[in-house]
Amino acid sequence: MTAMAVKESIFLLLVLFCSQIASQEAILRVSNGSAFREYCLVFNSSWSNISDSLRAAVGYPLVNLTSTQLCSAGQVIPGSLKGQAVVVMRGGCDFSQKALVAQDLGASVLLIASNKTLVSPSANDSEYNKVKIPLALMRYRDLLDALQVFPQGMEVRLYAPPVPAFDASIIIMLLIAVFTVTMGGFWSGAAEKAKQAAGPSSEVCEGRADSGELSLYSPLKVLMFVAMMCVMLVLMYFFYKWLVYVIIVIFCLASASALYNCLDSLMTAVGCGTLSVSCRERSVSVRSLLLAAVCITLAVIWGVYRNEDRWIWILQDLLGIAFCLNFLKTISLSNFKICVILLSLLLVYDVFFVFITPFLTANGESIMVQVALGPGGGGEKTDGVSVPADTSSTYEKLPVVMRIPQFSAVAQNLCMMQFSILGYGDIIIPGLLVSYCHKFDVWTGNSRRTYFISSAVAYAVGLVLTFAVMLLSKMGQPALLYLVPCTLLTCSVLALARKEFRSFWNGPSNPVLDESRKPLLSDGGSGYTEGVRNC
Repeated sequence: MTAMAVKESIFLLLVLFCSQIASQEAILRVSNGSAFREYCLVFNSSWSNISDSLRAAVGYPLVNLTSTQLCSAGQVIPGSLKGQAVVVMRGGCDFSQKALVAQDLGASVLLIASNKTLVSPSANDSEYNKVKIPLALMRYRDLLDALQVFPQGMEVRLYAPPVPAFDASIIIMLLIAVFTVTMGGFWSGAAEKAKQAAGPSSEVCEGRADSGELSLYSPLKVLMFVAMMCVMLVLMYFFYKWLVYVIIVIFCLASASALYNCLDSLMTAVGCGTLSVSCRERSVSVRSLLLAAVCITLAVIWGVYRNEDRWIWILQDLLGIAFCLNFLKTISLSNFKICVILLSLLLVYDVFFVFITPFLTANGESIMVQVALGPGGGGEKTDGVSVPADTSSTYEKLPVVMRIPQFSAVAQNLCMMQFSILGYGDIIIPGLLVSYCHKFDVWTGNSRRTYFISSAVAYAVGLVLTFAVMLLSKMGQPALLYLVPCTLLTCSVLALARKEFRSFWNGPSNPVLDESRKPLLSDGGSGYTEGVRNC
């Protein structure tokens, strides 16, 4: 196994599902009549009644009392805040005490400015009933920005637009995943067809130059591969803050190399010249140098700006697609038996680390989710209420997922960008089966590509089923739970219907592959000697 293959294999340690949490976010719209700004608010929906639309929201003049924490009436004149919204600093006393003081002073809304991570305000049941005015937390830096933009005074409106159950990001994610799996399978099959056309001698000659390809052909290798993934995931759980940087470096190297291979193959396919330049009897490809410079630059840009959620997801998805495509081209499964063993073991791996490990960990969190989302990625629990982490508290996230912003989560995106995510493993693992199906079509001379098309359609159906269950249950789902049965059953039924199950299970006799393996089994053989001589 080559170093690049090892780097790519490490990235299969995560098969990630989306963790959804209860929405407690709202929008603070600040205006002066001619201009407006919108900021993030966090509130307790069981405590504060906030309008769900801007049209129905009532406007209040904002009074800045951040010089106090409003734990007592103090120097504030009773009734001076009547019909107004007031903002005070966090700390000094409970949220409910601040709210009761503001309410007694006649305030209609209480905003609490915080320099810490925003949490959902909470209190006991008796205090809930006493407080009648809306209460919400905002970032102190947002207040400073509003005071700078509107120095002559401002009006505020609070509203919490509902988040639709369905978001367009799911459609985009579906298209990206199906495209990547289909193109990866197509590329793998096309490469196999090119090998067959080149013949055995060319296979032997090129085998040394293209040593990056790796074939999983024994159950023992598959078991070792899955065991390595389990060990890596557990290590990431216990040593996340150190190993996350190792994974980030590996991703930069592997994705840059993968993007180069994808672009180079694409330019070769469309007939783009290499523009070689000779220097001291050595030929240098200008195209290769330019492609390498572009790919390395993109990987470095991602590495530097990886935490800029507003736009870096585009580059991460581009590098992720290239990584998955190159993986499907580089790694191959020798027969359907290996496919069944690998996909079945990873299905068990997925379900165990998602559903079983919460019963084994001290905090009741899934190891898979904890590692994939990173420290604080799933939100912060305060008084039993889970809320999103504040973007002021940055943490490193593993680059092992496709990410698409949730366009309809308007209030949530103001607080922290919300994403629909799909792990690379949910693309690569079924994609290996799709690649094998295309190769089988090539080996058997099936010009209609029956197995390839059927397996790709089965993958799309499995992913649609995953998203449907996620929407109905309102919680994330381990995608392999649906993808593995859909793809394996479809391929099995098709092979049985075509009466090719035996050859599909064991893998067909591949003359090119058999010929190229002869020198690995024996030092002799005129075919090998002649092949090397021709090289």
